[in-house]
Amino acid sequence: MSRLFSELYIDEDVSALLTKLLRSRGFVVTSTQEAGMLGCSDEEQLSHAARQRKALLTHNRVHFEALVRQYHATGRNHSGVIIAVRRSPYEILQRLLILLDQLTADEMENQIYYI
Repeated sequence: MSRLFSELYIDEDVSALLTKLLRSRGFVVTSTQEAGMLGCSDEEQLSHAARQRKALLTHNRVHFEALVRQYHATGRNHSGVIIAVRRSPYEILQRLLILLDQLTADEMENQIYYI
């Protein structure tokens, strides 16, 4: 079944304020802290997000680009990775809202996006 809106999993390096801002706009968002995943490896974070069918938002470009390549090479699926340049939570929110408004959850699967 098609999923319209992406649910998000916010990596621990992203401001907690962004979680609150997204929720205030009706998005389903889980933070690393809420999931009990603080301190887990990037691989564990992406695996958790994939199991939960949530797109992962992070600032960690280098590690997650490599993980997405590994997933692709081994035929593993994930619900998308969004890499945000470090900016204020409000600017990241604006960029993220544009992306989330343009793509369905299904379109984000197995993709990597930069905002």
